[in-house]
Amino acid sequence: MNAAVATSVFGAFMVLTVALGLLAVRGRGGGGGLAEWSVGGRSMGTVFIWVLMAGEGYTSFSYLGAAGWGYNTGAPVLYVLAYMSCGYAIGYVVGPMLWAYARRHGLVGITDIVAHRYRRPWLGAAVALLATVCLLPYIQLQITGMGVVVSTISYGTISLNWAYFIGFAVTTAFVVISGLRGSAWVSVLKDVLVIATLGFLAVYVPLHYFDGYGPFMDRIVAEKPQWLTFPGHGSGGLGQLWFLTTTVVNSLTVVIFPTTVAGYLGARNADALRRNAMYLPFYNVLLFVPMLLGMAALFVVPGLTGADSNLALFKLVVDSLPAWAVGVIGVAAALSSIVPMAVFMLVIGTMWGRSVLGAIPRLANRQQNRQKLWSQLVVVAAGAVALLLTYTAPSTLVRLSLISYEGMAQLVPMLLLGLVWRRLTLRAAVSGLAAGFSLVCVLVFRGHDPVWGVNAGLVGLVVNVAVALAVTWLGPRDTDDDRPDAEVLALDDVFPADSPESSREDSPESSSEVSPEDSPEDSPEEGADPVRASSPSS
Repeated sequence: MNAAVATSVFGAFMVLTVALGLLAVRGRGGGGGLAEWSVGGRSMGTVFIWVLMAGEGYTSFSYLGAAGWGYNTGAPVLYVLAYMSCGYAIGYVVGPMLWAYARRHGLVGITDIVAHRYRRPWLGAAVALLATVCLLPYIQLQITGMGVVVSTISYGTISLNWAYFIGFAVTTAFVVISGLRGSAWVSVLKDVLVIATLGFLAVYVPLHYFDGYGPFMDRIVAEKPQWLTFPGHGSGGLGQLWFLTTTVVNSLTVVIFPTTVAGYLGARNADALRRNAMYLPFYNVLLFVPMLLGMAALFVVPGLTGADSNLALFKLVVDSLPAWAVGVIGVAAALSSIVPMAVFMLVIGTMWGRSVLGAIPRLANRQQNRQKLWSQLVVVAAGAVALLLTYTAPSTLVRLSLISYEGMAQLVPMLLLGLVWRRLTLRAAVSGLAAGFSLVCVLVFRGHDPVWGVNAGLVGLVVNVAVALAVTWLGPRDTDDDRPDAEVLALDDVFPADSPESSREDSPESSSEVSPEDSPEDSPEEGADPVRASSPSS
């Protein structure tokens, strides 16, 4: 009976999720072109951008991983709060810069941006391949997280294998139909449930099991003091230096992560991004709840080891709450997998449809209008690959996930430094990326992360920048790029929200003009460079 009630609640909300995706694109001509599908027509305001980007931060990790880290190690898990808050501060500057650059040149992602900056379509394709390697593990992790949630709230009646497939099927159908706008709509539902469920659990668990926060904290201090200090309990090298360096490298990485940039480019104007950067840190307060509840589980369900520690929070929920409440909390956790997984899949699809398949001259010149279709097909393929590896070789993607953030950090110089410093050459940017990424792979896969307490990603990033600067200063300059600075760099030309220029560009009617496949004058002619053709001022 408990399983029937909880799964019925879950099923009803999954139907509602798909329905919201359909409503999000109603009246938009089947979802519009690639820009409408991938960046929401660049027309989303502060509220939608806020819930969308908060949705990327609140994944299944919020219910499973954060509680698991709290259960296993304690204090080191606070790095999540530190780097996300610092990342929002950096995003206050970086978000509007990338938004303005992409809007001015009709670009829809980081692969477009680097291809346009360095005028090399193959570079966009190479970045798409690198980013896919770093994003696929996150899709697999969300599939796994949602599968664990579904199986747990069904009291074991739904097997993990079927639960994995349900997560893949619902998310794939949802993102193919609705794109980024649908993810933003569902993020509203998700955020209401996340705030409600975590707020309830923050009060219920300490009162139910410990008679309040005072006795709970007293017991931790008396019996588990290692969990309240660095490097935590059994966490190896996760000390203060690791905490600081991980915060630095992750806060730089999160602002150029492809899914974050997708959120930036979906904004109506730059001020929406600035307000968003100010409001998002308040949302981080909720992350304290699963971290503390993970430590509370030490006394309620002791002895969890390995992957079972990620179930610390749900063990508390399933053992003490009625089935309908378990179902609602499970829905919040499942939507915390669906929304970020949808954005990950959408970004991979857009990168491949635009920068990989779109970089093939024959396809780019003859079938420009099919970029959205290609992107949707890649979404299905990426999800299927992640699902297949979840079943057959889960350790493969788990190992790749070790380099996801640290590997993506190596794109920071190529992207951000390249947009503000004209002298950074193509050769220098690629050399730095190759050196930094190779070093990160060697350090991580040989078990040297952290290195003397320092995050390996920061070590790679320092080498990356050093190599890029050395090649720029000592090597030859790029002589084949005669474009003006306004065409190459992200200059300070972001219009205020109330200016006539912003009003004109931010109107829904004008959103279709930035999509190359929807604009006749932006379509490349036979034999044209697709990157230069994407810019009206080229």
